[in-house]
Amino acid sequence: MTRNATGGGPELALAPAMSDALSRWLDSEGATRDRSDHTLRAYQADLLGFLAFVGQHRAEPALPGNLHQLDQTDMRAFAASERARGLGARSLARKLSAVRSFIRWMADREGFEPSKLLNARGPRYRRSLPRPLQPDQARELLDMTAGGHPTPWVAARDLAVLTLLYGCGLRISEALQMNGSDWPMGESLIIRGKGGRERQVPVLPVARAAIADYLRQCPWPLEPQAPLFRGVRGARVQPAIIAGVMRLARERLGLPPTATPHALRHSFATHLLAAGGDLRTIQELLGHASLSTTQVYTGVDDAHLLAVYRAAHPRS
Repeated sequence: MTRNATGGGPELALAPAMSDALSRWLDSEGATRDRSDHTLRAYQADLLGFLAFVGQHRAEPALPGNLHQLDQTDMRAFAASERARGLGARSLARKLSAVRSFIRWMADREGFEPSKLLNARGPRYRRSLPRPLQPDQARELLDMTAGGHPTPWVAARDLAVLTLLYGCGLRISEALQMNGSDWPMGESLIIRGKGGRERQVPVLPVARAAIADYLRQCPWPLEPQAPLFRGVRGARVQPAIIAGVMRLARERLGLPPTATPHALRHSFATHLLAAGGDLRTIQELLGHASLSTTQVYTGVDDAHLLAVYRAAHPRS
């Protein structure tokens, strides 16, 4: 489906040829790399901002035929302008990555050498490690959620969602995108995660019981194509609602601000590893494309990996 790349105000308007090129690139990213709609919208905003800056910076419209003129000076100027607006290093690095991807795509089609632009260094940022909850904190949080809302079926819904995050390691978006057709659940569940990757996730009996309890109380009928987890008006629950549930529970329990819905996914992985789970299995359960992501996710250091190796290797 062709996307409109010219929305967002007159300052972001593009020449028709560039607008068409950007739309085709976004369609290509969606079709060949299975990007989510959320990611594509972010890419579109990133590129609109970059191309608008280029037009202003060089005092001429950004066109497919003149992108070859851009160099590291232009990229540094764009990065400086974004930092001046208050954009953080991590967000800027993501934005520059989208720009480079688009430039490579354009270079292939326009037949120019993009290295003088692509060689510009991006900002360095320190990747912050997740902070999982302690097992007793996770239990207290779930207990608090069970009676946190004055409407019993809403409290049961909130508990079911958080139990899925902690018990199955789901992303909040994965849990809330489930439909009525996903129920009843067996001992495992097929989840379609980032990049369209499918994974099989075991479902603990406590998670099935929490969902069953919510469905017994929910005033909305269970329909195959309707949301499994509904808001008070029957629509799909939004992540901000569950984030609010976590915020209220952590304030009552005195937990740090890092106790977010995503922290429950971190906790799932970290507690599983502490109980003897191996990184490769945890990687598959989380749906990570790279084992290094799982290692960072669980806070595993090289000393721990070496200890696991020495304990498990048959020749040690």
